[in-house]
Formats: sequence, structure tokens, C-alpha cells
Amino acid sequence: MNTTLIILAILCTLIGIAGSIIPGLPGPPFSWLALLLLNFTTAAQHNTTFLIVTAAIAVIITVLDYVVPSLSTKRHGGSKAGVWGCNIGLIVSIVGLPFGPTGLVGVIFWPFAGALVGELLSGKQSREALRAAWGAFVGFLTGTGLKLAYGIVVAIIIAGDLIH
Repeated sequence: MNTTLIILAILCTLIGIAGSIIPGLPGPPFSWLALLLLNFTTAAQHNTTFLIVTAAIAVIITVLDYVVPSLSTKRHGGSKAGVWGCNIGLIVSIVGLPFGPTGLVGVIFWPFAGALVGELLSGKQSREALRAAWGAFVGFLTGTGLKLAYGIVVAIIIAGDLIH
């Protein structure tokens, strides 16, 4: 049983890191699941506080991944129309196929396109609209970076547990 749980934990760690860049795959929750699985083995015994804190961080990062592009759009001069466009673009990127580019391309493209269209429809000039759309892209990169950092930290913790 120990070996099975360790293998599952390693797989969840890899899925967690992949989920940092693959849309629709929740990276941080898989990374946390790896910590939890490893906790049921003799390889690692983390206390309850550690597991609760790391779970809370995984939830916060997962939520931020959907919020940050909108906030970044607004920070880069986006109006409500641009923020709504970005949010609609995020939803379209999750839904995917019937709307064109999917996967990593879709998650980058749709929030950017949504913010751009929203800004243009609100009457902004193309330069201002592009700046707001750029904010959606920066937000995407920020969310991806947070997820990737969490996945790597969890992988290091798990590697440390398995080495000892």
C-alpha cells in the first residue's frame, strides 16, 4: 500500500505541475492531493496545520488564476466592458472547442480578445484597448506563474520527504 500511495503521489505531483500550464487541469489541487497521499505513507508525516495551510494556498491560487486576468485588465486601464470581455474570454477558453483556439493558446487568446473587443465596443481607441488587453495577458502569466511556483514547491517538499 505504501508503494502504491507513493506512486500516486508522484503522479499527482507531475499532473499538478502540468496543470499549471495546461488549461482545465487544476494544478494546485493535484499538487496538494500529492501531499495528502504521501501523508498516508511512512515516507512523510506532515502535521494537520501544514496540510490545512497548503490546502488553503492551493484554493487561493486556483481562485486567483480566474480573478487575476480581470484585475490586471482593470489595472492596465480597462473599463467595465474590458473586464467583462476578459471574463467572457476566460469562460470561452474553458468551454473551448466550438469557439476556435483551445488549450494553452485559447487561455491566452480568449481573455485578451475579450478584453480587446470589450474596450473597442465601449468606444476606446485601439491603443487604449490594446493596453487593457495586454493587462489580460499579464494576468494570465501571473496566474500561471503562481500555479507553477506552488507545483514546484510541493514537488521539492515531496522529493525531500522521499529522499529522507
